[in-house]
Amino acid sequence: MLSAIPGPDRLAELYRYRELIYNLVARDLKVRYKNSVIGVFWSLLNPLVMSAIFTFVFTVLMPSGLPNYALYVLIGLLAWNWTVGAVVGGAQSIVSHGHLVRKVYFPTEVLPISTVLSNLINFMFALVPLFGLMLVLGQVPGPQLVLLPLAILTQLIFLSGLALAASALNVPFRDTAAVLDVLMLGWFFLTPVFYRVEDLAGGWSRLMYIVNPLASIIANYRVLLYYNTWPDPLFMLRTLAQALLVLAAGYLVFSLLRDRLPEEV
Repeated sequence: MLSAIPGPDRLAELYRYRELIYNLVARDLKVRYKNSVIGVFWSLLNPLVMSAIFTFVFTVLMPSGLPNYALYVLIGLLAWNWTVGAVVGGAQSIVSHGHLVRKVYFPTEVLPISTVLSNLINFMFALVPLFGLMLVLGQVPGPQLVLLPLAILTQLIFLSGLALAASALNVPFRDTAAVLDVLMLGWFFLTPVFYRVEDLAGGWSRLMYIVNPLASIIANYRVLLYYNTWPDPLFMLRTLAQALLVLAAGYLVFSLLRDRLPEEV
C-alpha cells in the first residue's frame, strides 16, 4: 500500500542497509575530491569566495546597511550550497547507479539519502570557516548554539524529501535534471541568501516564510549564528513541521514510482 510515511518494515530494511549508505557516502566524497588539488578544502573555500563577492557588492557597490554582512551572507550560502548539492545530486543518484538498481536488490531510497548525507558532511566542514569568521568579528557563539543540531536536522529532513522526489522523477522523466537547473536558479533569487526577508515590500516577507521552507531554515541559522540569540520556539517548530510535510510528500512521490525504477532506469 502506498503511503507518505514509510512503515516499520521499510524503516527496518533501510536500517539493515546502513552500511551501504555509509559506503555510498564515503565513495561520493572520495570521487568528488579525488582529482581536486585542494581536496576537501574546496568545500571551505567555495562559500568563502562567494561570500567575499557578495560582501563587496553589497557593502561597497550597493551598501545593504547590515553590520558584519560577510557573516550574514555566508550563513545563507552554506545552507544554499547544501541544498543545491542534495537536490541536484539527488536527482541524478538513481540514474547514475542504474547498473546497480537493475541487477541487485536494495532499497533504492538509500541512493538519494546517501547524496543528502554526503552533502551534509560538506556542510559540516564548511562550518569551520564560519565559526572562524564569527570569532574574527568578535561574535562568540552563545548557549543557544545547543539548538543548531535541531536546525541542521530540520534542513536534513527537508532536503531528504526533495531528493527522494527528484531522484524518482528523473528516471521516467529524464528532463527533470534540466528543469531543476532552471528552477534552482530561480529559487536562489527567491531565497534570502544575500538579502533580508524584512526588506521585501508589502506582505512578501510573510508569504516567503509560508511558501519557501528554506527561507525559514536560513532564518533559524541566522538567529542562532548571526543575531546570536534564542529563536522563537514556535517558528522553529513550524519550520520543522514544514520540513516533515515536504519529506512526506517526497516519499509519497518516490513510493508511486518505486516499482518502475528498475525497469526504466
